[in-house]
Formats: sequence, structure tokens, C-alpha cells
Amino acid sequence: MTSPADALLDFSAVIVTGGSSGIGKSFIELCFKLRPDLVFCNLSRRIPELAEKELKLRHFACDLGRPEQIETAAAAIEALLDREAPAGRVLLINNSGFGTYGRFPDPSLGQNGEMVDVNVRAVVHLTGRLMPFLKSRGGAILTVASTAAFQPTPYLATYGATKAFVLHWSLALNEELRGTGVRTLALCPGPTATQFFRRAGLKEGSVADALGQSSGDVVREALVALGAGRCQVVTGWKNKVSAFFGGMLPKPLTARVAGIVLKRYRLAATSK
Repeated sequence: MTSPADALLDFSAVIVTGGSSGIGKSFIELCFKLRPDLVFCNLSRRIPELAEKELKLRHFACDLGRPEQIETAAAAIEALLDREAPAGRVLLINNSGFGTYGRFPDPSLGQNGEMVDVNVRAVVHLTGRLMPFLKSRGGAILTVASTAAFQPTPYLATYGATKAFVLHWSLALNEELRGTGVRTLALCPGPTATQFFRRAGLKEGSVADALGQSSGDVVREALVALGAGRCQVVTGWKNKVSAFFGGMLPKPLTARVAGIVLKRYRLAATSK
């Protein structure tokens, strides 16, 4: 049985998107606890508020919905790591993403397009831009998907589709990268105690606590899977069950069931 610390052996740097909150912030906090010598690079709009004063964190202000800002940040990160962490493997964590709740195209067509930009295009762009650097150093690409990737998700239609894309993209990329010194891990959490639901337009408490995990629990399971060399992990036993049935049953049936479950949030749980 591997431990979270095993995942970080031989790594010298971690690049994370969206490290200012939620799962991304928990990745920084736990990785620092396990390996305080790591250099961290964060791409997000806001600077992470972290208590650890010794943490080697470099923040790159970046709107991941804008390709030119990704290009600028990627070049700056490569230059910084060549100076401050010239040897050792690199872990890229594609964490940034968001969802919206409602009947498509609610809340607006523009927000649905932005979701595709951040959840899909930015992941592909940043990973592709950094791929030569990662291959030269060795490392891993951890991409946050979701249990929503295993079945259609009415009222979260665009969000679920973006996560289905990154799940299948990550698994396919892992096969392409065999023998290169770089591998991938698709992380599929279920409901997690982050700001996701607030941004999606759902009130606090819309999802019962018993159905969710803390972001720290998700990150610990992710690192164990990374250390074990896995290419996909669904965190939490309840999520494993739902993902299994979501992946095995006919898609029209899972869409119908998911629609019944998710529709109950529409009037009772959406913010006014």
C-alpha cells in the first residue's frame, strides 16, 4: 500500500491551476506538508492565502479563459523552474474548473462558453504548452475530472460533458505517453466541500454532507493513486459505486435517473 508521500518521490516542483481555494489549495497544503522543499507554481486569478510561511510558492496571475495569459504564464514558469528547481520531476495539476446549474443555456450562453474554455480548452492548452518541458524533466499530469464524467448530467449538462472530455482525454494521453517518463492521472471526485456549489448557483446544504468529502480527503486519495501508478481514481466508496453504475448502465437510462435526482435542486436549492 502506497502512502501520499510515495507519490512525491523525485519531484522537485508542482504546478497547479486554481490553487487559491478548494481542491487546488488542499493539494498545495498537503504536498508542502509531505515535501516542504518543493517549489510550487500557482496559476489563478487570486493569490492563495496560505499559513505556511516557509512555502516556496510562486503565483502567476492568470485568467485561464484567455489563451494569451496561459502562454505568458507557461513561459514564465519554465524559466523560473530552470533557475530554482533545475532538476527533478514536475507534477502538473490541472485543477481549475467550474460548473453552472440550470436548464441550458441558463444562466447564460456566455457562461457556458466560458466553462468550456476553462474546463476543457485551458487544460489542453496548458498541458500541450508544457509537454516538451515535462518530457525533458519527467513527471506526471494530474487532471481533476468528476464522477459527473460517467453519465449525462441534466441541469449540469455542459459541466458534465466537459468532465467527460477531460476524463477520456487524460486516459488516452496516458497511453500515448508510455515510455516517455510522463504519465497521467484522472481524478474523479464526487460532491466536495469547496466553492463549486456556490459558483454553480446552489445554496449551502444543497448536497447532504453524508454524500460529500472534504477536499483534503480527495487529495490524499489522489496522491495514493499517483504513487501507485494508477491512471484513474474515483475518490470515496459511495462515489465508486455511483460511477460504476453510471458507466455500466445505458446512457439514456442514466440520463433519466440523473435528471430526476438533479431536478430537485432546481427550485428548492438554487440561489435567488
